[in-house]
Amino acid sequence: MAGKVFFSVSMSLDGFIAPESPEDLMGKQWRELQQWIFPQRFFRENLGLGEGGEEGRDNDIVRETFERTGASVMGKRMFDAGEQMWPEEAPFRTPVFVVTHEKRDPWERPGGTIFHFVNDGIETALDLARQAAGDRDVRIAGGGATILEYVNAGLVDEFSIALSPVLFGSGIRLFEGVDAARVALEPVRTEPSPRVTHLTYTVRER
Repeated sequence: MAGKVFFSVSMSLDGFIAPESPEDLMGKQWRELQQWIFPQRFFRENLGLGEGGEEGRDNDIVRETFERTGASVMGKRMFDAGEQMWPEEAPFRTPVFVVTHEKRDPWERPGGTIFHFVNDGIETALDLARQAAGDRDVRIAGGGATILEYVNAGLVDEFSIALSPVLFGSGIRLFEGVDAARVALEPVRTEPSPRVTHLTYTVRER
């Protein structure tokens, strides 16, 4: 049985998921947006940041998201930024399909992450990711433009937002340009934690 297609992101209260410029990733605003995840034990261990860290529902959500993911899809902008920032053992540890116009051989990293570069569209990338994931889920990892393409194409089944008490004012909005006439949401779960509120929705055609 095929798994779901989902995305999971942190979002500011005013609707932004990243700064406009890739050079501002890891800047103050972005660190504030992601402050809920950095102390989590699973996150720290997965990125090789050392032992210890917090346990609790936030940590469980990070771990559950990782464990359900059998393959990921991402856009070239996210890959280019991550290529500079990820540790040698990239944190995905599954196949990752990068939607790009560039032709490039697969790039294998220690720890099980293999980046495959797909230059014939989002549907082909998703088909390959589904095959690689088996009965596990496919995560649309980002960035915002790639997530939106999949949402507007009706290819996302579910998503989760970690709503952070931070204001950006400008940057990349998660739903900028969404086809609201054809996308409807059904609430699944709301889980508050000390740092963020986790919101989960299923997606259906309006």
